Amino acid sequence: MNPRSRRFLRGAILGILWLGALAGAPTIADEPKPRPKVDFNYEIRPILSDKCFHCHGPDPKNQKAGLRLDELAGATSETKSGIRAVVPGNLDDSELIARITSDDEDERMPPKSLGRSLSPSEVELLKRWIEEGAEWKDHWAFITPARIAPPEVAAAGRIVNPIDRFVIARLEAEGLGLAPEATRERLIRRLSFDLTGLPPSLDAIDAFVADARPDAYERLVDRLLASPRFGERMAVDWLDVARYADTFGYQADVYRAMWPWRDWVVNAFNTNLPYDKFISWQLAGDLAPRPSREQVLATAFNRHHRQTNEGGSIEEEWRTEYVADRTITFGSAFLGLTLECARCHTHKYDPITQNEFYSLFSFFNNIDESGLYSHFTDAVPTPTLRLTEADRERAVADVEKRLQSAEADLHDQAEARRPAFEAWLKSVDRKAPAPALAGRIGDFPLDAVDGGKTVNRADAAKPATVAEAPAPVEGRVGRALKFDGENSVTLPLGNFDRYQPFSLGLWIKTPDVKDRAVVLRRSMAWTDAGSRGYQILIEDGKLTAALVHFWPGNAIGIAARDPLPINKWVHVALTYDGSSRADGLILYVDGKPAPREVVRDKLTKNITGGGGDDLVIGQRFRDRGFKNGEVDEVQVFNRALTAVEAAQLSDPSSIEKHLTVDPKTLTDADRDSLFAYYLANFDADYKGRLAALEGLRKERSGLVDSMAEIMVMKELPTPRPTFVLRRGAYDAPGEQVSPRTPASLLAFPADAPRNRLGLARWLTDPRHPLTARVTVNRWWQSVFGRGLVATPEDFGSQGMLPSHPALLDWLARELVDSGWDVKRVWRLMVTSATYRQSSDASPELYARDPDNVLLAHGPRYRLPAEMVRDAALAASGQLVDVIGGPSVKPFQPAGLWEEKSNIPYVRDVGAGSHRRSMYTYWKRTSPPPAMLTFDAANREVCAVKRLPTATPLQALVLLNDTQYVEAARVLAERATREGGPNLSDRLVFLVRVLTGRRPDDRELATLESLYREQYDEFRSGRADADKLLAVGDAPRAPGVDPAEAAALTIVAQALLNYDETVMNR
Repeated sequence: MNPRSRRFLRGAILGILWLGALAGAPTIADEPKPRPKVDFNYEIRPILSDKCFHCHGPDPKNQKAGLRLDELAGATSETKSGIRAVVPGNLDDSELIARITSDDEDERMPPKSLGRSLSPSEVELLKRWIEEGAEWKDHWAFITPARIAPPEVAAAGRIVNPIDRFVIARLEAEGLGLAPEATRERLIRRLSFDLTGLPPSLDAIDAFVADARPDAYERLVDRLLASPRFGERMAVDWLDVARYADTFGYQADVYRAMWPWRDWVVNAFNTNLPYDKFISWQLAGDLAPRPSREQVLATAFNRHHRQTNEGGSIEEEWRTEYVADRTITFGSAFLGLTLECARCHTHKYDPITQNEFYSLFSFFNNIDESGLYSHFTDAVPTPTLRLTEADRERAVADVEKRLQSAEADLHDQAEARRPAFEAWLKSVDRKAPAPALAGRIGDFPLDAVDGGKTVNRADAAKPATVAEAPAPVEGRVGRALKFDGENSVTLPLGNFDRYQPFSLGLWIKTPDVKDRAVVLRRSMAWTDAGSRGYQILIEDGKLTAALVHFWPGNAIGIAARDPLPINKWVHVALTYDGSSRADGLILYVDGKPAPREVVRDKLTKNITGGGGDDLVIGQRFRDRGFKNGEVDEVQVFNRALTAVEAAQLSDPSSIEKHLTVDPKTLTDADRDSLFAYYLANFDADYKGRLAALEGLRKERSGLVDSMAEIMVMKELPTPRPTFVLRRGAYDAPGEQVSPRTPASLLAFPADAPRNRLGLARWLTDPRHPLTARVTVNRWWQSVFGRGLVATPEDFGSQGMLPSHPALLDWLARELVDSGWDVKRVWRLMVTSATYRQSSDASPELYARDPDNVLLAHGPRYRLPAEMVRDAALAASGQLVDVIGGPSVKPFQPAGLWEEKSNIPYVRDVGAGSHRRSMYTYWKRTSPPPAMLTFDAANREVCAVKRLPTATPLQALVLLNDTQYVEAARVLAERATREGGPNLSDRLVFLVRVLTGRRPDDRELATLESLYREQYDEFRSGRADADKLLAVGDAPRAPGVDPAEAAALTIVAQALLNYDETVMNR
């Protein structure tokens, strides 16, 4: 903490102690005041944290001499060497004092090498503290805010609401008072930006200035709070917190549709959703009882982190990064703590252990997600929420209902066909050969390769293509092919979707126990989020099969329980009935159904369109092929074979064994198998119903496959085990942990579930010490330009102390006790006399308090990037005020995206170029450059504070960026049209529209001089008026002299750069 800040904070303590004296007996003005007692939290803990905790703090791996100074027991207990750092009331026996005052550099603490030497005043404070008994307190931010009575003050006439009492009390302790109230022009402009993010219209300014009612200001506040623009203004700050963007980030950085969540945020603020619900829904809306679509949509907050699909990436490593990001964001957004400092080791300054970090991590570690998103498809990473219009949802519900009815009817009608089956069974010619299997579209013996092709006996026009020359070997039937893990055979068929039944059969021989090997696949790449399509693999020596839209959350998959035999030909078959359910998948080994386990059972969208449209044997891009494996006799069917038919693939004579015996001797199982075979092949009514069922499934797919989705949260049915990760590495698990919260904070509710819903209950408990404090501090920062705690990202020991601690706690309690009423707290802030002060201040006050910590004048800060642009659009009349919808691409310099990727920036023409800035498309690797220049967050990680800068680039943007040049010329045309018939009227109009006030005579003369100078330049042809007036998309106003329009455009550009235009005062 810098000395200036400590001076102000010490003044705060003195002020609070002075306020306490007001409640006692009267005092004589010149009576010497007793020296106030040293306050541990505000004077001693900052010294210990800054100078001592690095070596004597919470992190056991970094503690020197076994000494802890972050807790009372450690500071006052006897160490192994027999000393005590702090002996309350006894300086001589306190080793801390001996060390910090030692003349011996080898003994003096902190060591000189750390560069953290104590100042004489800090040494004196530590001495006084020990002399006074070394009172110890928990960290101020970890104590539940108490309901504080606002103090009495001398300047009671300035009080509008209780906020003013706290501020005036502090000012009076400093010998200061509130500044006069700002002019009405300044107030409405300030208020309009703070509550809507937009400037007031001239009509609104005039109406407010003329409103003589005593509650005119409060009426204005209520009108702006009720405006739908309020939600948009509030959302801008929250988008930074949530690290919202329209792309995934990292190297590819392609589009992802997260804007519906952004629109939910706008609506939540506009409807004044209680803040406890606002954060609870975002953390755990999916876990609410019978959650609504809005509650589930809110959980997209947790999925805004960056994601990758870079080649060579390890899926689990990146999945771990995503969970860590969610955990760290939780800490920054809601706790105001630097949890990231405890990821690799115990926090060096705050009481958060590494074990506690991963215990929090476990709350967010329980969704069915992949560490990689899809490169070859537009699949949305799971879990997802389907987003569509109500009528389309009704259509889906209708087809689902008809599907259920058709499936039930198919089962019932099948049972009704039993008598017909028995008659057929008796009539079968047991001497005739069994009929050929129907639906065979591929039959590849793999006996020979000729010119890179191998024959398809089912369709000579579709031979298979052989790549990288698999070796011919002795096969199960004739010859076979042996693969090396890189070569393959491609079958030009098999592009089935999820509603289409199909079957596969082949002989394989594996030389060893494969941990992973691709036998057959119709998909593109393994690391492409599981590879859209379908596949047969060997994993851990066992067969697996899956149909995948996006792995793992939108797929069905099964795994055989028994391992494959080694060095033996085995027949493998897979049948699928088109149901999109795991029970519709059956694996057969040597003609018999393989005992299996369901791995995944949720397939809701298509399995086509992933780029790999043909069946491939032996390998897959970015995957492990069937190395030294052998394959023979591959067959493909466009229907689901029955068990009897699947057995035929392995043993063609098996059907005859069933049909040649006396029907009376059949077992029940054999009879049921033959019944299924009969229905599938000989019962026309059943086959018709089956085709109708497939038609309904296709209809459902047609409706659902094109529906938009958004990433959300959904718990796994069985919690994923979570471990402490040594040094934060995904592949270095240590001790297993369970979901819990840091012990130094509020206890977890005993009756709350140990999941995100319980975490949300813990966070919104009225007794929680951080949630409300962190929230109101950020809101105060939004309004006053600086938080009561100037480090909103760090309420821990290394953060700044609150400038007005009692006010912070009072506001926190107001938020909680009001039922978490957002608009109520904002109304309190902006209706206070503190807020209404003039931002003007004397040079002496600026020198004494350059950051306005004391709040002795009104707020004064540059507008955020979005407001700078939106103000220009609003002034020109170009602003399109449509709320919500997909993000738009307005003007930006050419070629920026192409520097980062091969995706060109295609600008929107028309309304898309003039929407509010919060709707601008946010590409993480190339954010909107003009907004970055004005210090917008890059949205890569959670950001709770923007760091303002003042650079020449900002002026260059306002002068040269197409958006602002176009706005300037359209504004000039508006001034010509609406400002009045003469130049001075138009110049006054420009100043009023951009600054909210009228120019004085000196300003007006300066602007007139600029206009005439520029007019001469354009009239003479030394400057090209037509070129300037052609910038942007807006058409030129007809009948306006080009030199006049261009000259007035230059004036408008100058005013867009004017301090009062871009500042909020």
